[in-house]
Amino acid sequence: MNLNTKGRLAGILYLLLVITGIFNLKYVPTELIVWSDAALTLSNISSSEFLYRSGIVAGILSYVIYLLLPLIFFDIFKDVNRRLALLMVAFSVVSVPISLFNMVDKVNVLTLLSDANFLSSLSTEQIQTKVMLLLRSYNNGISVVQIFWGLWLFPLGYLIFKSAYIPKLLGVLLMFGCFGYLTLFFQHFLFPEVELPAFVSLPASLGELGTCLWLLIMGITDRSVQPRSQILK
Repeated sequence: MNLNTKGRLAGILYLLLVITGIFNLKYVPTELIVWSDAALTLSNISSSEFLYRSGIVAGILSYVIYLLLPLIFFDIFKDVNRRLALLMVAFSVVSVPISLFNMVDKVNVLTLLSDANFLSSLSTEQIQTKVMLLLRSYNNGISVVQIFWGLWLFPLGYLIFKSAYIPKLLGVLLMFGCFGYLTLFFQHFLFPEVELPAFVSLPASLGELGTCLWLLIMGITDRSVQPRSQILK
């Protein structure tokens, strides 16, 4: 498999990651969850159970893709800087089991709503409270794991910047995107009362989508990489 084919494969996986991730993390919660209204949230999930289940499946698929994508990137960038490429893979791979385990909270919502023993032994208010607690727990898990979603972007961005396979601007955006994720992580746990502006996550969004589209449309030009002595300067 030549470098350009690997690049296009990475682009396909990245696109699938973006689609499944947005569906699970943005679209489904926006359609079903109303944090200020437990009763409405419960009603939405019950009446749109297939959508809720689809979000779970999309989430699991996104984490499987997130395991495979860095391996393709490693194969592409290993001759640029092998240690940084390994670090990129490590940051990504560490997050996958955490993310998958976190999905259990969303599955447990379905168990709670479909088990007759739970439904008969708990009041409506208790069920609503437990459902919202599980959803909050899932969101907290996302806040934990996003530190790794940010950290892997820095070595990836640096490798893109040094390799000249992909426009350097995208590498810069990814490196800034790392700090955007870290900002969200620390804000959630240290300053929960502070509302961050939307532009904090903009570099990561532009960098990831831009990299994805570039790989899909333009692919990778197989050029000679810089000598290690230049990379380490």
